[in-house]
Amino acid sequence: MIDLSHQTALITGASRGIGAAAAHHLAACGANVVLCARDQQGLDREVARIKDNGGNALGVSCDVTSYEALSGTVKRCVDTFGSLDILVNNAGIIEPIARLADSSPGRWSQVIDVNVKGVYYATHAVLPTMLAQGRGSIVNISSGAATHALEGWSHYCASKAAVLSLTQCTHAEYGDAGVRVLGLSPGTVATDMQVAIKASGINPVSELDPSVHRSPESVAKAIAWLCTAESDHWRGQDFSLRSEEGIRIAGQV
Repeated sequence: MIDLSHQTALITGASRGIGAAAAHHLAACGANVVLCARDQQGLDREVARIKDNGGNALGVSCDVTSYEALSGTVKRCVDTFGSLDILVNNAGIIEPIARLADSSPGRWSQVIDVNVKGVYYATHAVLPTMLAQGRGSIVNISSGAATHALEGWSHYCASKAAVLSLTQCTHAEYGDAGVRVLGLSPGTVATDMQVAIKASGINPVSELDPSVHRSPESVAKAIAWLCTAESDHWRGQDFSLRSEEGIRIAGQV
């Protein structure tokens, strides 16, 4: 197993799905983990499970659309564990799925607030600490939707394209200062998001059989690998779990 001992990771959207799986796996790799989400009950549940397995974990209720909340979470993370070495920008939403003419401007904007501003806010909040340390890894959860248009997903596709651009820009600006920034395109994953996608009945992804979806745990393994020097080739880019190397990493690391 990858050794992340003496490192501290902050994971957004960590009360369920990929975020919770990442928190469990990074803790198993030896990292201190700070779980961030709006669902305090869910956070408490996951933190208790991690601690029962011998890990160090802290749950902080936080809305990623609030810069003040994220900045406070970063401070609490550093105050508690002494450093912040890994940021996993996982928080993301896709509902409501709708064609443009049927979409709600308010709800469309909410997706941008969470999926794009949340990534920017968290990244902005952790950069001073990582730059002062001279090290840090930021993993942005991306999607094939960043580069492929899908009917009914204008908000999600636009947001993930923006996240890919943020990955590239952050790497260009701070890659030489020790801050590693990588994107992860996990493919379809067995989470609540896929339940909503299937219920929408819009575009081919909604027609996929649930058996083809990847497990959150396999994605968590890839996240841990992206936090190591072995993945340096992919800095400033999206690493896809659909590739031969991605499948190997997700299944074997």
